[in-house]
Amino acid sequence: MRELLSLARAEQGNIVVVGCSTSEVCGGTIGKNSSPETAEEIWSGLKKAADERGVWIAAQCCEHLNRAVIVDRDAVKMQLDCGVLTEVNVVPQPKAGGSFATAAYAHAAHPVALEHIKADCGLDIGGTLIGMHLKEVAVPVRLENNTIGAAHLLAARVRPKFIGGERAHYDMTKA
Repeated sequence: MRELLSLARAEQGNIVVVGCSTSEVCGGTIGKNSSPETAEEIWSGLKKAADERGVWIAAQCCEHLNRAVIVDRDAVKMQLDCGVLTEVNVVPQPKAGGSFATAAYAHAAHPVALEHIKADCGLDIGGTLIGMHLKEVAVPVRLENNTIGAAHLLAARVRPKFIGGERAHYDMTKA
């Protein structure tokens, strides 16, 4: 998480979406051996790194909850109040939402489930397919450590779209 947040140039208040298959981390097949204990350990480490940087974690649920995300209401209050984001009513469980999302819900001061979010960067632990929750344009981030347990770790950041064609000039600090 620290490496991603650094490479993504994450700023205070940004949101990082995390999808995590504890089954894959433990050497199993996604969705088959959910581990609440493993989720707690991963949540603890990721949350510590996120808090150090002042960013929020949006925990992606599994496909049984249509990959909804769990986030603290304080992270998205303004977008909820003005109708940009839509809250859905669900409480994740290890077999319906996944152990990681369940841990995120349990530890959030004011948990809220959202159907969609547009995060600033993301971690995909074990092939959970987080891309639907990233802003355009997603850019792969190569991490030095690309596994957690037996699970593959993929990371992404986002950048603004380049527009204007061949005569345009760009601020490459945002690329």
